Amino acid sequence: MTCWRRLAAWNEAGAWDQLHGVLLTKLRAAKQLDWSRAVIASHVRAARGPKADRARSTARVRAASTTSSSTGKGSRSRSPTGGNRNDVTQLIPLLAKIPSVPGLVGRPRRRPGTLLADRGYGHDKYRRLVWAQGIKPVIARRGAPHGSGLGVHRWVVERTIAWLHGFRRLRIRWEQRDDIHEASFGLATCLITHRHVQRLC
Repeated sequence: MTCWRRLAAWNEAGAWDQLHGVLLTKLRAAKQLDWSRAVIASHVRAARGPKADRARSTARVRAASTTSSSTGKGSRSRSPTGGNRNDVTQLIPLLAKIPSVPGLVGRPRRRPGTLLADRGYGHDKYRRLVWAQGIKPVIARRGAPHGSGLGVHRWVVERTIAWLHGFRRLRIRWEQRDDIHEASFGLATCLITHRHVQRLC
């Protein structure tokens, strides 16, 4: 219980986001951040999700959760949601969570040039919203032949999911508390980014 309280308190204080920002600044200063594109995907289906989602769910809606993540070279953001909500609803909130990263002369950058996503995010409404933020959407069309539509860039998603699943607690969500689950993701993201920073030493 002490560990849970500390984890929840640090998460509420924004400790993981601040630490992640420090690590990303080091990577950008070393020119190790690639802002040309980002890839978004959903992962970590859960056996148990937030209690609120289970209370709202009907008999045929799964009581679970999904975590959507955006990833590029060195940078990651995530957005957990109930399993009874469409993945595409997390697209814009996820882009908003990409941190502003200084480290070089000029304005800190926080937007990738291109966003790649599979057919689950293939809605024209959200394509327009992505364009409105100055980001080019490369999203597979619904009804297209089977496949993610991400081509050779799909490996970026698979690699990141594999890294996250290296933390056993994130493979399957058994945690009912949103704050503890979010804190676990924040800590894992910082540890993964720290490994990149260590390679620079």
